[in-house]
Amino acid sequence: MLNWDNIFATRSSRMRASEIRELLKLLDRPDIISFAGGIPDPALFPDKEFKQAYADIFDSAAVNSALQYSVSEGYKPLREWLITQLAALGIPCELDNVFIVSGSQQGLDYLGKLFLSPNDTALVTWPTYLGALQAFNAYEPSYDQLTPNGNRTPDSYRAQAAAAGGKVKFAYLSADFSNPTGETVDLAGREKLIDLANEMDIAIIEDAAYQSLRYDGDPVPPILALEIAQKGHIDDTRTIYCGSFSKTLAPGLRVGFIVANAPVIRKLVLMKQAADLHSSTINQMAIAEVARKGFDAQVAKIKAAYSKRRDCMLAALEKHMPEGTSWTKPEGGMFIWVTLPKGMDGAKLLAKSIESAKVAFVPGRAFFADGSGENTFRISFSSSNEARIEDGIARLGALITGEIGGK
Repeated sequence: MLNWDNIFATRSSRMRASEIRELLKLLDRPDIISFAGGIPDPALFPDKEFKQAYADIFDSAAVNSALQYSVSEGYKPLREWLITQLAALGIPCELDNVFIVSGSQQGLDYLGKLFLSPNDTALVTWPTYLGALQAFNAYEPSYDQLTPNGNRTPDSYRAQAAAAGGKVKFAYLSADFSNPTGETVDLAGREKLIDLANEMDIAIIEDAAYQSLRYDGDPVPPILALEIAQKGHIDDTRTIYCGSFSKTLAPGLRVGFIVANAPVIRKLVLMKQAADLHSSTINQMAIAEVARKGFDAQVAKIKAAYSKRRDCMLAALEKHMPEGTSWTKPEGGMFIWVTLPKGMDGAKLLAKSIESAKVAFVPGRAFFADGSGENTFRISFSSSNEARIEDGIARLGALITGEIGGK
């Protein structure tokens, strides 16, 4: 039999199946209460608005453009709408600074390809978004722990990168309601990160997938906005801002965007020309139309629903989780991060939970570049109603209580 491993590129050994994608298969099992996938509730999609948007496209002369090849940079009216939204966040920019990708996951893949040579170091939080690790892994990097509010020095990062055989290229983080922890980096942490990047001459990749989903607390300016305020113009900044319509409008259309200085955008456009030419034109047109007519109303609708579910899950955790467990209390987003007593294993707990409690979650180890975090797990409240949240957390709490008592 042909041994494909002798033919594959060495980078293929770094590719791993997503534990989350595998767990999403459980959504098809009616007996399982799943807190695993951080996915939007399809009942909240603006389906009628999209139906009308596609009908309008097909009923007009615009259908010819919608079904034709298009420019790699992205649909101009969508980029123009994004510019107005970004300005409200303190990110003044122009068309040359905005690039449309097929979901923010494609953007992370492009950025890994753009910056990482084998053995270069990516600074990531412990834990970090699993999809980012998957995107970067193909380019054979090393990882070091990013601590935005910590006391790591540039020299310590440089020394570890040199020992790995490369250089530090960027710091990646989700600053608002991060996946997986739900935590937010405060203003001081963002400013320290800019200082660190300036001193080390590295890029910052700011994953803003959950930017719009703040339920309470005071907004913190995006890292890119803070850097523009310092330096005067986006083309003088090193922060690369990645956004998405997946959490607000519709994930299935696969429309995301990257905002950065023009030289970085030009390189990314060349990558897209070589990869898939351009993102789906008709989907970009539909997103632009739905966003233009009702983005704020849609965001208000999902925030009202998700904030209630977050409150319900936090209350259920307080009620049902045994002493010795702890969890984050996010101001937005879709996730809560649970820490079990030391010595417990989230992966083993999941196996027992699926079998007996019929509750799914994501074990924490997958989110750590060094494979640690075995006594943690992620739960999501976005796609379950309040009754299922209460029931599922009660079952999970009982299982964990029994595991602790059995030790």
